[in-house]
Amino acid sequence: MDHTQNKGLSRRRVLGGAAGLAAGTVASGLPAGTASAAPPQTPPEHARWNQQAAHVTITRDEWGIAHVVGRTDAHAVFGMIYAQAEDDFNRIERNYLVSLGRLAEAEGETAIWQDLRQRLFIDPEVLRRLYASSPAWLRKLMEAWADGLNYYLATHPEVRPRVITRFEPWMALSFSEGSIGGDIERVSLTQLRAFYDNSPFMLTDAEPAAPFREPSGSNGIAIAPSHTQNGRALLLINPHTSFYFRSELHMTSGEGLNAYGATTWGQFFVYQGFNENVGWMHTSAPVDNIDEFTETIVTGADGSRFYRYGDELRPVTTKTVTLSYRSADGGQAQRSFTTFATHHGPIVREASGRWIACALMNKPVEALQQSFLRTKARDYAHYIEVASLKANSSNSTLFADSKGNIAFLLPQFMPIRDDRLNYLQPVDGSSPATDWQGLHSLESIPQAVNPQNGWAFNTNNWPWTSAGADSPNAADYPPYFNTGSENERGRHVIELMTGRNDFTPQSLRDVAFDSYLGAFAGLIPQLVAAWDSLPEGNQQKVRLAGPISLLRGWDYRWGADSTATSLAIFWAAGSRATDAQRLASLDAAVDRLTADFGSWQVPWGEINRFQRNDGEIVQTFDDAKPSIPVPFTSGTWGSLATYPGSRRPGTRRFYATSGNTFVAVVEFGPRLRAWAVREGGNSGNPDSPHFTDQAERYASGNLRPVYFYPDDLKGHIERRYKPGK
Repeated sequence: MDHTQNKGLSRRRVLGGAAGLAAGTVASGLPAGTASAAPPQTPPEHARWNQQAAHVTITRDEWGIAHVVGRTDAHAVFGMIYAQAEDDFNRIERNYLVSLGRLAEAEGETAIWQDLRQRLFIDPEVLRRLYASSPAWLRKLMEAWADGLNYYLATHPEVRPRVITRFEPWMALSFSEGSIGGDIERVSLTQLRAFYDNSPFMLTDAEPAAPFREPSGSNGIAIAPSHTQNGRALLLINPHTSFYFRSELHMTSGEGLNAYGATTWGQFFVYQGFNENVGWMHTSAPVDNIDEFTETIVTGADGSRFYRYGDELRPVTTKTVTLSYRSADGGQAQRSFTTFATHHGPIVREASGRWIACALMNKPVEALQQSFLRTKARDYAHYIEVASLKANSSNSTLFADSKGNIAFLLPQFMPIRDDRLNYLQPVDGSSPATDWQGLHSLESIPQAVNPQNGWAFNTNNWPWTSAGADSPNAADYPPYFNTGSENERGRHVIELMTGRNDFTPQSLRDVAFDSYLGAFAGLIPQLVAAWDSLPEGNQQKVRLAGPISLLRGWDYRWGADSTATSLAIFWAAGSRATDAQRLASLDAAVDRLTADFGSWQVPWGEINRFQRNDGEIVQTFDDAKPSIPVPFTSGTWGSLATYPGSRRPGTRRFYATSGNTFVAVVEFGPRLRAWAVREGGNSGNPDSPHFTDQAERYASGNLRPVYFYPDDLKGHIERRYKPGK
């Protein structure tokens, strides 16, 4: 693949005026393409920014990955967010347009319902007050974060933000842990609009695409020293997210910070990664810690609203939310909504004539503290001390440390509820018995800490197999601790881990890219049996003899050269409930492969491709442009390395927009060793040599050494500089 063909910056630099959330933070209403000077700044700010930059050094290694060194933690935050902005300011800004409920200011009225949903839970005035009352150390980090972004904009006047031209420290609290975004997405936009919209529209079940939703597909594995060849703990970090959702970087300070890994664009902490002594991998957790309550509304003679709670009538909280949106002429317009809430949470929809309130975790200060402090944890005990903030609601964690501890942990934000009630459905909000009764203690939450079997894992499956025979027992816990099940990837991991005690970093990498597709081991024999049962001479039997022979001899392993993988995946896209359907689907798969590729015997790598043509958040694909083969498949079939490719508009080939992203294998010990790769490259700029320089390694699973220590970097430095220089 020619990695230099795609030219032109990826920044979508459309300006638009706005009103509302943050006075003085909105771009002017210049038409697209108009020259724009940097936002005017006061000399004291320049002096402060320059002083901070003087205490920061950014070293870019040969992969363009930033190694940021700051005198203090705040200096490291200043430098790392500056480096992030260099790599892809567009994604940083968009994340904050989403988290602040301002996306419609850039993308128009169609995004206003997503903004309204966000603003039901996120109030900028509340965030300002929380920032003012935050611990002093945390305020310093938020201030450094805003300063780093503003310094980047001041020193890069050619970068034209779509909306936010100035970042304020309190804004960091709107995107503090990831759960607020992930949890909020469980609130239906269609039903929210049906409740709050006063204009006619057609109600459908369709929901707008959420480009940053975390797909349920991540893998994490922790292995104890007793089960490794070198007697050192190992950790696999393998998140499956939307592509280019995170950057990779290294941030250190003179105050003990030394964290490496994947950082979500715009956040100032390593989300999934490791320091010298501790590693943490997050997987999306199938737990129930978001609840809905049906409210009994009573309207007073004057039109005021109350809701019933036990023997009392409580006033419904009413608030006006005004949202700006980009109008068709490129200017800004506004819509105002009267929103409602009870002590359970905001009203998000109506069902059977009853208002429904939604309760979820909303602890931005604690979440930001926990997210940052865990990156400085020294061992398991320290990590759990940080976790006692209980501000992680969406992530299970695979943990390993240099002392040899390993663990599987569920989210710490788990409300205590009456487990005789079904909280998967709305419960009666008028009954005090349905209220949350505080949070579970960490000890009462299912977990596997230093299990005797020597390993722990999670593939977004249930916790009851997380450590083989040493897993927590479902019968010991309320049902809301799990809403998931076992999955093909989970069964695959258990098979690969059981009975082994000789793991090395290389063999753990091999586990992460093991090619066995367990789902097909169960499905294909049914198809073969259906063909075998056809009478001799049957036209369909004759017609499908070749395809059946290929699948009968398949070892159920993916590969770029595997024609059986192609045929099986095209077949599995059809109906398979009966023998007749199984055979008809095989006929359809043969026809489709032949029509699209000239033969039903097509190597999987000819179909399943990686392509990165531009830096846009919504990628455009083109079969005529360069791409590279990806041998692994969707995790649906049991592949641990996940690439859920499919046809895109105008293509015959398959391309994915999510799946394997940052992959790392970490070995702890007296001296840490790590290897990693990420999708494409670390830069969002198509002109950068680091836009697709990791694509070949990504597709082949060829992890590169991580340059964690200063002496590791020797001979691998691309450039070293101060921010702004």
